[in-house]
Amino acid sequence: MLLAAAGPSILHGDGSESHRLVGVWWLLLGLAVVVVIVVVGLVVVALVRRPGPSSLGDDWWIAAGGVALPVVVLLVVAVATVDATAHLRIRKPDELRVEVVGRRWWWDVRYPGTGVVTANEIHVPVGRPLDIGLDSDNVTHSFWLPDLAGKVDLIPGQHNDLRFTVRQAGVYQGLCAEYCGLEHAKMHFLLVAESPARFETWLAGQRAGALDATGRTVFEQSACAGCHTVRGTEAVGTKGPDLTHLASRQTLAGDTVDNTAAELRAWITDPQSLKRGALMPAVPLSRAQLDAIVAYLRGLR
Repeated sequence: MLLAAAGPSILHGDGSESHRLVGVWWLLLGLAVVVVIVVVGLVVVALVRRPGPSSLGDDWWIAAGGVALPVVVLLVVAVATVDATAHLRIRKPDELRVEVVGRRWWWDVRYPGTGVVTANEIHVPVGRPLDIGLDSDNVTHSFWLPDLAGKVDLIPGQHNDLRFTVRQAGVYQGLCAEYCGLEHAKMHFLLVAESPARFETWLAGQRAGALDATGRTVFEQSACAGCHTVRGTEAVGTKGPDLTHLASRQTLAGDTVDNTAAELRAWITDPQSLKRGALMPAVPLSRAQLDAIVAYLRGLR
């Protein structure tokens, strides 16, 4: 799978929020380097100089090194931090609203007012302010896109918001940054940032219900339909992710494996082999039924 700059990093600064945070990070690093150089330099001077009283006096060194220098450093850090914080998560006009719910152990993604529901993959337009609403229906999770923004917790009974703007197109990996149970380490997701035109095309395609395809009847009569929804069919389960446009997603099982026919077959046959602790059970199917369901799901674009 293609990820921005070969993997997530807090130093990429591809989002409006992370861009400001990276600036503060580099400032802190620079100040730390300066302090270390000054301290090490003074130690070297103390080691090589001849014994004797300093011409500046002890009080001068205490005032300069113990009071003045720390005050200057802390003031610079305080001003930079307050300035960066003041510009974070401010509501802006024309925000795109996306609602994300942390489940066990995957991400439910909805676009209010559009009827679009997906899972573990968030599509957004580059350059448009985002307002991502965050909730949890079980334990505390933490929504984190290292390249784009800081962490925000998803707390049961408490609604939180994350606001930022993606500055560069790409596919960004997100993760849960709060230990939430057995499959915490595999609770990932992707954010796909694309041009406004491509985003609108994607959104229009997602609004449509599932197309009729070979295998639909087998799917509707299987246990799969009891846990998953495929809009426009008799499958209306809500325990698992919405599968209406499953084939259009890049990954399966919370960004655990690539969305290929082989991985989909393995996931349906034995979910625990790919994601131990997942709530999806192994579904008893004959080879013919499995072939029909895999073919059906691969057609849901």
